[in-house]
Amino acid sequence: MTKEHIKAHYEFAMAHQHWTIDDWKRVQWSDETKINRFGSDGHRYAYKRVGQAPQPHQIIKTHKHGGGHIMIWACMGWEGPGLICKIDGSLTKELYVEILEDEFKQTLEYYGLDMEKVMFMQDSESSHKAHILQDWFQENGLEVFEWPANSPDLNPIENLWDQIKRELYSYETPASGMLELWERVQEIWDKVSAQKCQDLIESMPRRIQAWIKAKGGPTKY
Repeated sequence: MTKEHIKAHYEFAMAHQHWTIDDWKRVQWSDETKINRFGSDGHRYAYKRVGQAPQPHQIIKTHKHGGGHIMIWACMGWEGPGLICKIDGSLTKELYVEILEDEFKQTLEYYGLDMEKVMFMQDSESSHKAHILQDWFQENGLEVFEWPANSPDLNPIENLWDQIKRELYSYETPASGMLELWERVQEIWDKVSAQKCQDLIESMPRRIQAWIKAKGGPTKY
C-alpha cells in the first residue's frame, strides 16, 4: 500500500463519515475473485535450522497436473446476493459489459430495483474505466461509486468471498474438477441470506470510522 493509497483512503473516509445505513443501502457492491481448486495459491512458509531436514508437517503434497482455479464475478446489496457468474478467460471490457447487461440487470429486476436509484460499486481496475463501460453507465443512468484503490478492508463483499471460500474448503475432498468446483460455489452462494448481506452493509459506518482512526491505513476488516 503506497502513501497515495493511504491518503486516498483517508479522504474517502472523511467524505463519507456522515453516511447513514440508509445511504449505504443504495449501494450494489460488485467484485471478482479467484477460487482455487485446492484452497490456496500454494505459498506457505516454514522455518528450520541450517542443515536440518524438513519435518513431516512442513512437507506439502503437490499435485502433478496442477490444481487450477476459476474466476467469479458477483454482486450483493441490502436486498440480498445478486446473480453470480463464472468468467471464462480474462475479464475484458466487452465481457464486463455483457455481465452488466445480463447478471447485473437481472439482479436489479429480481429485487425490483430501479437502476437510476442505486449506486454501483466497482473496484478501480483500469479496465473498469474503459470508454465502452463509461458509455454503458451513462446510457443506463447508473451512478458509479468512485472507490479508492487497494481497499479490500472497506468492501463488504470481500468478507462474503471469505465466507464462501471457507465453506468451500471445508469439504472433505477437493472438487474433482472445474465443473464440480463451480457447482459447489453456486450451491454455497445460493444459501447466502439477505440478513448476511445486511449485517455486512451495516458495518460500513464502523469501517469508515476505523479508516479515519487509522488515518487511511490497514484496519481489522
